[in-house]
Amino acid sequence: MTLSPTLLRIGPLAIAPPLLLAPMAGFTNYAFRQLVRRFGGAGLPATEMISARGFSQTEGRGGDPPERLWGVNDEPRPLAVQIWDNDPDTLAEVGRRLVEEYRASVVDINFGCPVRDVSQKAQSGSYLLGYPDRVGEIVARVVDACRPVPVTAKIRLGRTRDWINAIDVAQAIEGAGGAAVTVHGRTAEEMFRGSADWDEIARIKPRLSRIPLVGNGDLSTPTAVVEAFERYGVDGVMIGRAALSRPWLFAQAAAALRGEPVPPEPSPAEQRRLLLEHFRLVVEQFGPVEGTVLMRCYACRYGQGRSGAREFRRRITRASMPEEFTAIVESDFPCE
Repeated sequence: MTLSPTLLRIGPLAIAPPLLLAPMAGFTNYAFRQLVRRFGGAGLPATEMISARGFSQTEGRGGDPPERLWGVNDEPRPLAVQIWDNDPDTLAEVGRRLVEEYRASVVDINFGCPVRDVSQKAQSGSYLLGYPDRVGEIVARVVDACRPVPVTAKIRLGRTRDWINAIDVAQAIEGAGGAAVTVHGRTAEEMFRGSADWDEIARIKPRLSRIPLVGNGDLSTPTAVVEAFERYGVDGVMIGRAALSRPWLFAQAAAALRGEPVPPEPSPAEQRRLLLEHFRLVVEQFGPVEGTVLMRCYACRYGQGRSGAREFRRRITRASMPEEFTAIVESDFPCE
């Protein structure tokens, strides 16, 4: 059994506590990151993943930067920005611009996304797990372009359970100059089904000689976070979906790692206020109509596991304007 660390080093960066917010498309926008930072405990938040090719094409036409970079320039640091594509030159150029123009603290490359449009149609994300040499080539090019800012990568165990090659991919990332690797404990084929395989994640650690290993998958309680460090020997952990309905989870996990009492869950009334504040921030970023539609999926997550959650979900997913959304939350949440 190993002790839980209080610090994670990613290149020249000291990440404390060693808890990372996963980049999640459609969720980890500026508004959500603000909430997480208010509670504290997340040593390194991340943006939603950005298409490097889309970034280049939009900027090349003189357009605005991607919506997913909204608010980044004014945001506290450290902050990781995740990019995806399969072309080393495109990724390197976008990585360089993220460092120079947006002051990214970490540039992370996605080699784990299993979504069809990314992995199969674009032959990026988890598709590249089948080609460790290509992964290494990409990482090396981005590392050169982003110096001295560290470049990291996020991967899965492999494409399928019959093709688990995370060790090979992680070693390719390390050999190419990557500063850390995050491993989600499922294969691409599994998407988010079943349970994350932390035993497979743990097998990678002794095969790395220089860079830290960050584990990811099914971390929904402070106890699970502590166990990830003590039982599986990872250097850091990344928390994703569980934080969407509980942005205070990082603060709870950080306290548990320090051996301190875990802060209690916010009261139902406090969660209602948080949900409405979250809504206000989303509307501020996306506008009243788009913000309301986007916030419906967050609201459903806040209601998960509560009595009456089904009725709350039915009503809130029909809200189309801020006034309607607010009225439903004030009358129906908490769903008890």
